[in-house]
Amino acid sequence: MSFNADLADRFNTMATLLELTGANPFRVNAYARAARAVENNSQELNKLSTSELVEIEGIGKGIAAHIREVAETGELEELTELQRTVPPGLAEVLDIQGLGPKTVRLLWKELGITDRASLSQAIESGEILKLPRMGKKTVENIERALSFASKSKDRLPLGVAAPIADRLVERMRQVKGVTRAEVAGSIRRGRDTIGDIDILVVANDPAKAEAAFCEHDDVLEIVARGKTKCSVRLAVDIDTGRWTSDGDQRHSIGVDLRIIESSSFGSAWLYFTGSKAHNVRLREIAQKKNLTLNEYGLFPDDPKAKGSPQSRGVKPVASRTEKQIYTKLGLVMPPPEIREDAGELDLKNEPRLIEISDIKSELHAHTTASDGVMSLDELVGCAIDRGFHTIAVTDHSRSSAQANGLSVERLRAQRGEIEQAKERFSDRIQILAGSEVDILADGSLDYDDEVLAELDIVVASPHIALSQDTATATKRLIRAIEHPMVHIIGHPTGRLIGRRPGLSPAMDEVIAAAVEHNTALEINSHWMRLDLRDVHVRAAVEAGCLIAIDCDDHAPGDFDNLRYGIQTGRRGWLTRDLCINTWSKTKLTKWLRSKRS
Repeated sequence: MSFNADLADRFNTMATLLELTGANPFRVNAYARAARAVENNSQELNKLSTSELVEIEGIGKGIAAHIREVAETGELEELTELQRTVPPGLAEVLDIQGLGPKTVRLLWKELGITDRASLSQAIESGEILKLPRMGKKTVENIERALSFASKSKDRLPLGVAAPIADRLVERMRQVKGVTRAEVAGSIRRGRDTIGDIDILVVANDPAKAEAAFCEHDDVLEIVARGKTKCSVRLAVDIDTGRWTSDGDQRHSIGVDLRIIESSSFGSAWLYFTGSKAHNVRLREIAQKKNLTLNEYGLFPDDPKAKGSPQSRGVKPVASRTEKQIYTKLGLVMPPPEIREDAGELDLKNEPRLIEISDIKSELHAHTTASDGVMSLDELVGCAIDRGFHTIAVTDHSRSSAQANGLSVERLRAQRGEIEQAKERFSDRIQILAGSEVDILADGSLDYDDEVLAELDIVVASPHIALSQDTATATKRLIRAIEHPMVHIIGHPTGRLIGRRPGLSPAMDEVIAAAVEHNTALEINSHWMRLDLRDVHVRAAVEAGCLIAIDCDDHAPGDFDNLRYGIQTGRRGWLTRDLCINTWSKTKLTKWLRSKRS
């Protein structure tokens, strides 16, 4: 694990433990914000001085001192002290839906509950009913949530969760009386992994919407059911992205349905989209303007009044659309993907981030010559169907034996086939003869320069030795970036989401080298990769680095993964001008040839 990743974990743990001890919310938020600042920074923070650290938004003098402490000693004394006082299992109790920090602290202090097992025992014995506000119905809901949590595994990749959400939204739109249905939460924001699915609907007949959601055959368990909110559990095969109701699931995922009045849909959509950090900042901005913001709307603030403004019949000043709320607060409405409290609320103009319609070429694709399932003509046909002006054929190089990598002789024979295809499709699409060339452990490439010079495009990617230390990984990638025959660095860290972390290079150095040598860094759109990850894209964009968004196509359906690459690019504030896949055929060809001069 890199220094930054380890540091972010420590700060997130600090925030959680402080919540459980009843610490000041501002102190809790300071550590949570510091964790995000660390995660979103491409520099190796252990190399920065205190004065350099405090220049980073979200890091003050106290946090900077902690960073230096970890860099110099490998320890964070304040965290160590907290861990001595808070039972380690309480963090898992806090993850259970419906249990907030105050309730978990009460369970701990009053009943000695320190983990999920002791919580289960307290429920079974009835001991939990002795606590204030712990009625039978509340305890039943906690018991269901605990059961759900015990059956759930890790977060699902975006590419598994999003299609499920799409199908559920479409199903709800077909229900009679439902006038609107939308996905919210981390799927809407394009996070690479998803905890659960949030769906909002407007319905003339809420009972029908509730029944359609809860009573479908795909539902394994109804966790909660009410007039405004329903929660169910689905079983999902993480390998196929399909759900199954046979109970023998590889993974389970929770889905929440909220039935919203049309008049407050905008405020609800904003609230349930998040992120939590973004919403906290919005509420702070509203308070400074003598307003209060919640999922029902933006209201005039009355600190002396008891109860919520909507319960007192107060009319909101904005609620129907998200745009109305941001405008009333004097803010530019940021796209959902960048709502992470990372500078988006300081924007003066709405950014024009990259969109799927901007993509005009696919520059990383495989055929049956290596490990793809498409023939050359089938691959070209898929690209034509997408309206692309260029398709690059980049089968694996010889070292990727597991992927049937091409020997030099096979590569040259394929080049001849591609030349023939160029003639057949000359009036419909540009075909590039290329290769996904392995970056070997020392940074050298899998083909020599004479062979590389024969190719129209070279995508150089790491596939082996993915546990190298940061310094070695950095030198390895930079050596490939500096190679004059390399156009694109494919999936630069080699991570597989939820399966392997991949390389942890010093991304600021990698990005600087890419800018210097006019080499593009790839966002690999496959939902198992999404590499570059969003924080790296943000750093690359700020440095003016070229970005490629490719699908690493092996089958026709892989072209559909483009949506995830685009969302990752948008989370990194990517605009179309820096993405080489948006360029015209003339501009793209000129850049490709410039690397050969």
